[in-house]
Amino acid sequence: MSDNTTATNTHADKSLFAQRFRGYFPVVIDVETAGFNAQTDALLEIAATTLTLDETSGQFSLDETIHFNVDPFEGANLEKAALEFTGIDPTNPLRGAVDEKKAITEIFKLVRKKMKAAGCQRAIIVAHNASFDLGFVNAVTERCSIKRSPFHPFVSFDTTTLSGLALGQTVLAKACAAAQIDFNNSEAHSALYDTEKTAELYCYIVNRWQQLGGWPLIEPENTTQETTTED
Repeated sequence: MSDNTTATNTHADKSLFAQRFRGYFPVVIDVETAGFNAQTDALLEIAATTLTLDETSGQFSLDETIHFNVDPFEGANLEKAALEFTGIDPTNPLRGAVDEKKAITEIFKLVRKKMKAAGCQRAIIVAHNASFDLGFVNAVTERCSIKRSPFHPFVSFDTTTLSGLALGQTVLAKACAAAQIDFNNSEAHSALYDTEKTAELYCYIVNRWQQLGGWPLIEPENTTQETTTED
């Protein structure tokens, strides 16, 4: 069997989902925090939305969302301006907050389950200003002594960049408006709401690209090997 045939068969064996992003499983994440420094400032909310792919139409849609209010870790910094901006009161007992380890462990559990079902090898964070959210996820993972995150440690899909390209907008609310996605500013800055709106925006952009003929790509005939997903 030639190298070309082997590569083609290997590619065909993968699910359509796994083929779409080179084996990566995109998960939309949003965090609400008590500041900008992932090492010192508290994580207060985190939400994650997984996606599903219709194998017939090739269109992505929202699958499952998981959300936690989070207790500040011991010694965490709480910036007054950040709390006023988000409207979060970390001392409110009605928040039903859990510790960081509980929140991140449950999110990782869901991500690994969905990732395996989709036939993907590694998860990748999708977020609006993704480096911010990824930084907090990485910091929590390290603080909680979790040996391995399902997420790539430094690669991410940033909907700020994608919406700037596709819609000419970089603010989440304005990008959603341009995509004709309902957006309620009074509900913004909630991890649960922002995650699902970011997921809708991401799906809109990826699906629109597919509708315009940008996917699937036609591979060169002289491709000799399949590119594999690396950490």
